[in-house]
Amino acid sequence: MGGDADGLRADTPIIELNIIDSAAIFDLVHSLQGEFGVTVPLREITPTNFESVNAIVAMVDRLEKEEKGVR
Repeated sequence: MGGDADGLRADTPIIELNIIDSAAIFDLVHSLQGEFGVTVPLREITPTNFESVNAIVAMVDRLEKEEKGVR
């Protein structure tokens, strides 16, 4: 976070390319919870859910729907 987003695409493998590390993921989780009002349970903090911007968006969308009772 706070890095340079130039050239970052929605499908860029951000963990694989070391753009984000495990410590930064927890900062990102905190930001997501504040920005979108979703709770990100520990079980959701997996490499798959944070492998790209697309994966993060999909997780947030899913969590929003789950919290609203829509499955």
